[in-house]
Amino acid sequence: MKTIPFSFDLTPGTFIPTAYDNYIRRQYSALKGQYLDKAAHEAIIAAGDPLSYEVYEIRRPELTGEILHGISILHPGKVGDEYAMTKGHFHTVRDTGEVYMCLKGTGAMVMETEAGETAVEFLVPGRVLYVLPNWAHRSVNLSADEDFVIFFAYPGHSGHDYSTIEKYGFRKLLVERDGQPTIIDNPRWGG
Repeated sequence: MKTIPFSFDLTPGTFIPTAYDNYIRRQYSALKGQYLDKAAHEAIIAAGDPLSYEVYEIRRPELTGEILHGISILHPGKVGDEYAMTKGHFHTVRDTGEVYMCLKGTGAMVMETEAGETAVEFLVPGRVLYVLPNWAHRSVNLSADEDFVIFFAYPGHSGHDYSTIEKYGFRKLLVERDGQPTIIDNPRWGG
């Protein structure tokens, strides 16, 4: 971990940082119970459990005053008619926000509050999204053949609460209908 101000470059084309401290790989099996079409999800896992997304973190102390940041790369794909997505999370410290900037691809951020408010923001390269405090968020890749790459930054003390999403899922899902991304209610949601 750096103890003086620092910078890093992003590899052209892939946007993988030239220096990072932590690398996370998530296969489709890490999203068990999140996709609407369970049979299609199980078939993808049985066929080799491919890589769904990767995260390259530039680590900082998980303390107030620090800003954790990195790159997330969500690979293209679908499970049934539902687009590839990340696990999604609330922050453990609910009143902390997060900033995302799309670097490559076409995607969306599905968001919701515990009180039931929902929002979906579509992202293309150069578009910046501020996820307000108290909003869970999940990235979705809307491209059939291109990675969805985003830069993220959030307060060091935020933490991640994945378990709430794993238990209930998100209220809204992004599926393909007539060749277009369509937002639908999640019929399995039960919060």
